[in-house]
Amino acid sequence: MAIAFRNGGGFEAAAPDGAVVGVIGEDGSGKGRLLREAAARGPARYIGPGDALEIPGGGVLLIEHAFAFHDALARERAAVALHAFRRAGGTALIVSHEENLLRRLCDEIWWLRDGALAARGDPGEILACYRRHIAERVRAWGETAAPALSPAVRRGDGRAEVLAVETIGENGRPTMVWRSGELAVVKVRVIFRETVADPVVGIMIRTRIGLNVYGTNTELERLQFGPCAAGLTVEIAYAFRCELCPGDYTITVASHDPDGVWHDWLEDAVAITVVDQRYTAGVANLRATVSRL
Repeated sequence: MAIAFRNGGGFEAAAPDGAVVGVIGEDGSGKGRLLREAAARGPARYIGPGDALEIPGGGVLLIEHAFAFHDALARERAAVALHAFRRAGGTALIVSHEENLLRRLCDEIWWLRDGALAARGDPGEILACYRRHIAERVRAWGETAAPALSPAVRRGDGRAEVLAVETIGENGRPTMVWRSGELAVVKVRVIFRETVADPVVGIMIRTRIGLNVYGTNTELERLQFGPCAAGLTVEIAYAFRCELCPGDYTITVASHDPDGVWHDWLEDAVAITVVDQRYTAGVANLRATVSRL
């Protein structure tokens, strides 16, 4: 049974017979209102969070964040039943934040934004557009809250103190979210409580589970800035392309002597998140180009 929406408020779309349409959008974008309007237009089966995934034999089906509340067996049974529902000419609207689910089950995706239809079409294409949109929103949000200095462990002899660790985006603004591929900067500010003849300041980026991703220091990079007298504050900046896959990372920082004696070591000093417009697996985003030979 086809469903058509023409409310004059920026939303106009129709779902034909035998179609399963995924509905995506941020919270407050109008997804729930769309389902309520569909339910008001005539007989429809509504399945919401916590409801059993019982797919009817036809008609209009409205599913709102229901798959996420069920185990793998229930989800698979519902997926099979949904294919039969489609063949019987039924029309379904599925509201979900699960991209893989929508890509598998849906013939088309509707992207809602501020109560209007931002885009509709092939699931792969629309989900990719939506992912880019969300990545940009997360990146913008990251600039509103720079990461706090909160090391898991702090140790050292106190001859120097790390005062601040700042993560900077390509636009020069502090952020706790980097885009994969953008020029990123880590700034470390250190004050010396005693005179240190040959200080070394370093960083180490790790994954959320503690895998070392990348580390360097001023000695390796041949930047000598000592001796440093008591009371002197120095700032060291590390700039690099953030060629990391999306995920959560930490940055460990330290001031120490060339022989490794720590002045101040901050384990997992700050946390940073990396976002991207597409899915990539692993840690290093090598940005391969693929061709058929």
